[in-house]
Amino acid sequence: MPTQPLVRIGARGSKLSLAQAGQMQRRIAAALGAPPEDAERVAPLIIITTTGDRVQDRRLLEIGGKGLFTKEIEEALLEGRIDCAIHSLKDMPAECPEGLVLAAIPEREDPRDAFLSFKAERLEDLPQGAVLGTASLRRQAQSLHRRPDLDVQMLRGNVDTRLAKLQAGDADAILLALSGLKRLGLGHLPKSLIDPVVAPPAPGQGALAIQTRAGDRDQAWLSALRHEPTIIAIAAERGALSALEGSCKTAIGAHARLGETSLHLIVEALSPDGRHRFRREGEVSFAAGVDREAVARALGLDLGRAILAEGGDLIALPDGARPD
Repeated sequence: MPTQPLVRIGARGSKLSLAQAGQMQRRIAAALGAPPEDAERVAPLIIITTTGDRVQDRRLLEIGGKGLFTKEIEEALLEGRIDCAIHSLKDMPAECPEGLVLAAIPEREDPRDAFLSFKAERLEDLPQGAVLGTASLRRQAQSLHRRPDLDVQMLRGNVDTRLAKLQAGDADAILLALSGLKRLGLGHLPKSLIDPVVAPPAPGQGALAIQTRAGDRDQAWLSALRHEPTIIAIAAERGALSALEGSCKTAIGAHARLGETSLHLIVEALSPDGRHRFRREGEVSFAAGVDREAVARALGLDLGRAILAEGGDLIALPDGARPD
């Protein structure tokens, strides 16, 4: 067997990140023509600790935003210490640093939010004034929009930490991405799932992204990992994210549904307290031969701009402000 090309994979060290990176490691090895037992040799995992991993006692918006889960990994890519990075797409800022690209997006897992509780089956069933734990401004705002009586408390940490805090009674309920639970073999834990039409998930939620240097985007092994329907749906959602200048300081949800010849998109942005919600829906049809990814992104940009024009300062957390 000829010597395989080496693809060093950068990933965070959390259990979920390692599970996701491990799945992609096996697929990358297969794309390189290597058997599963050679995956670590041809596509070794390089663990990189990010600022977002180190600082667990504050919301991301207080320490610099969601880019803190990617900054050190992207630096390693630019410096040539790794050849690709595996990210949860919902943790990715709207734009990549110069010189880097999202080179492949595999088929998406279920994008919905999961409701976990020992006291209720659904968010609507929680008792008056119940404590909801989340570190997501979007989940906070959407939950308060539906249940303004809830006491939303900051709850960061990896999945195991959040589950332990729920078990200990630090919160009456928590919200997590179903995709992460399923990748950890914990898909049986949710009491219910949040309807993505009622409360759209984060743009890109459920999808993984393989990030590379711009010059490497046309490598054959990357082509084998791209899932075109997912890429088109993500283009629409991240188009809205770009238009809304999305960060951890803005509560943004987006949910794209792709049909055979059309795409439907729901986008919303909320004030941090959930009192104001600005929502748009749109649909595009794909003509033969059209660039579907570009058309989908254009729809996201249009809906996002319309929301920004209407919501303005109401949907952004002022600098220095706390969401509680």
